[in-house]
Amino acid sequence: QVQLVESGGGLVQAGGSLRLSCVASGHIWGWYALGWFRQAPGKERDFLATITWSSGRTRYADSVKGRFTISRDNAKNTVYLQMNDLKPEDTAVYYCAFAYSTSDAPRDYNNWGQGTQVTVSS
Repeated sequence: QVQLVESGGGLVQAGGSLRLSCVASGHIWGWYALGWFRQAPGKERDFLATITWSSGRTRYADSVKGRFTISRDNAKNTVYLQMNDLKPEDTAVYYCAFAYSTSDAPRDYNNWGQGTQVTVSS
């Protein structure tokens, strides 16, 4: 059983930064990639970024390219999402999950964490 736990969310002013963490535990061998998504109230869950566990290859949604950076620390079983120049429209619950590809579709991801709230004030 794989468990993912997100942390690092909070309240930040527009233009500020946050770094989210996703810590994995359990039987994680065989993963291919871990992705970050977000979901605002009343909206669908949107893909943000993904990173492959072994090579560190990344993929980003166009909406966050240049502002968000995904990275990993294999020794700590942790994937990070550095978010800069945050905007009020970035307000959402942020989730991580793992997949067997670098898909951008939520249906291809498994073992979702509980999420961490990010609120950006104007």
